[in-house]
Amino acid sequence: MDMPEPNAPARSRGGSLLCIEGDPTSQALIETLLLAFPTVTLRQAVSGRDGIRAALDEMPDVILLDMNMPDMRGLEVVRVLSERIADGSCQVILLTADKFSLDIVKAMSLGASECWVKPLSPDPLRGSLHRILRTAPAENSGTALSQ
Repeated sequence: MDMPEPNAPARSRGGSLLCIEGDPTSQALIETLLLAFPTVTLRQAVSGRDGIRAALDEMPDVILLDMNMPDMRGLEVVRVLSERIADGSCQVILLTADKFSLDIVKAMSLGASECWVKPLSPDPLRGSLHRILRTAPAENSGTALSQ
């Protein structure tokens, strides 16, 4: 099995990503990193409630979810979306400044696939996103990320 280069372009990868993140700096970093993935459509929400609404309106392939938002905990967002996560409708990646918390463990047990620690580092994040987009069609029962 060949492993992708961390900075490998993802020209043939597509899909949708919903970033539920209240921190403008983290939002800007994610937006910048996604420039390497021109076929990925980015939608952003700045609160848990807005993120849930956006996800239920149009379920993305991947959700990047801040665990500590002002209006609600990321764990609550995962709970609301847990049925869609379990059926493979989307993949959830947790974003947190905490290296370990009970909320992270609970969210992972409800189906979140990864946890990325803030501050986000560009090279590993780019490599992880490339891998997720590459493997998502096999894991996602309803949506293909390749075009």
